[in-house]
Amino acid sequence: MSPAATTVAWEPVIGLEIHAQLRTATKIFCGCAARFGAAPNHDVCPVCLGLPGALPVLNGHAVDLAISAALALGCTVHEQSIFARKNYFYPDLPKGYQISQYDRPLATGGSVMVEAGGATRAIRLTRIHMEEDAGKSVHDGFADSDRRTYVDYNRAGVPLIEIVSEPELRTPTEAAHFFETVRALLVWIGANDGNMEEGSLRCDANVSVRRGSDAPFGTKVEVKNLNSFRYLQKALEYEITRQIDAVSHGERVVQETRLFDSALGRTFAMRSKEEAHDYRYFPEPDLPPVLVPEARRARVGAAMPELPEARRARFVRDYALPDYDAGVLTEQRGLADYFEAVAAAAANPKAASNWVMGEVLRTLKVRETAIDAVGISPAALGGLIRLVDAGTISSTVAKAVFEQMYGTGRDAAAIVAEHGLAQVSDDGALGTLVADVLTRHADTAAQYRGGRKQAFGFLVGEAMKASDGKADPKRLSQLLRAALDG
Repeated sequence: MSPAATTVAWEPVIGLEIHAQLRTATKIFCGCAARFGAAPNHDVCPVCLGLPGALPVLNGHAVDLAISAALALGCTVHEQSIFARKNYFYPDLPKGYQISQYDRPLATGGSVMVEAGGATRAIRLTRIHMEEDAGKSVHDGFADSDRRTYVDYNRAGVPLIEIVSEPELRTPTEAAHFFETVRALLVWIGANDGNMEEGSLRCDANVSVRRGSDAPFGTKVEVKNLNSFRYLQKALEYEITRQIDAVSHGERVVQETRLFDSALGRTFAMRSKEEAHDYRYFPEPDLPPVLVPEARRARVGAAMPELPEARRARFVRDYALPDYDAGVLTEQRGLADYFEAVAAAAANPKAASNWVMGEVLRTLKVRETAIDAVGISPAALGGLIRLVDAGTISSTVAKAVFEQMYGTGRDAAAIVAEHGLAQVSDDGALGTLVADVLTRHADTAAQYRGGRKQAFGFLVGEAMKASDGKADPKRLSQLLRAALDG
């Protein structure tokens, strides 16, 4: 890219369209299974294939999930919304049109908080509307893939919501954080499974550049079908640089749809970008208006779980946790549930937080396991924490006991009794340990007495090692210091 292109105070303008499959058992307008991984063209019927005479029937659970997403994002859910036909011709669209919503969407307004440069600000939403997904074109995997493209219609008719932001994002990092925040919230409320590799959550990015924040918007380019936060960020970084370089050299940015090649790290043109009138929207004649009276909104709202921000604040308020702990523990709803159960069993919220954020998350990472498959029950972990708090075992021994408990269902107290792991607190036994370590490390003891106070930690460590971690570290430290100072 030209050095001159980087000297102008260019400002990117970014808006996102997030497509989220709703977590229903069946499709939006028929009874076919809405699942991933079935044999190609197995989960299809005359309705989702658009055969003549087949009539759609709206999935009520899909509407409730869409309402819950809108409420979680602070949107206004309208009492009446209208489905429309979005007409375009593509092999993966069996009817020749997509049933979507246009001028009368399910919800409008709302916002998402994003962080950038240490500051947090609200990015407004334009709308949330419902629609059906299209099928999937398969470009590889067959012997003749160099000549033919195959189509799998299993995904056709799977219920979607499209979450459209205002063009208020200004950096690729902000856009990636926006996408990540929306994903986390949709997974939290159970509206979407968050599986981006399977295509149940994907994003289109609209991006342009302008010369400063007061200049008119530039020509918008759409980058389609981005299914990871990293790809979104990389695609935007490339596209912003490409557009700045083009305009700096007097070239015109063309309004078009582009795709991102993750292997090459660049975008490439797919087709010219359509305008709304190109789709010839008109109301879907086979579906009545979607009615969401206040009673239905209230019912859906009452059934929703406590949202992450509210739960984070409650953890700080009710459990006296630091903001950092509360933030980590509310990154996933399952993790927050697990922590609360451990805190109740242990009667020590801060210790529960330390164990969940430490040993539990470390073990899950090592074993590549999700929190919903954690190998130690909250009650069992709470029992282990109570043994530490009672002084029965040291924290060092507790970690070894945790390893034996994980995945076995064994009780902490039983493991401690079986292996004789109870903490040594008797002054006589501890005094013997102190005398032994001072004899074996007389030179280090002399250094301590000569003013090298950091030697004390080494001597404590050696004494703890000699006790196999079973010595009461607090009492051991007191006796060791008394012997050294005496």
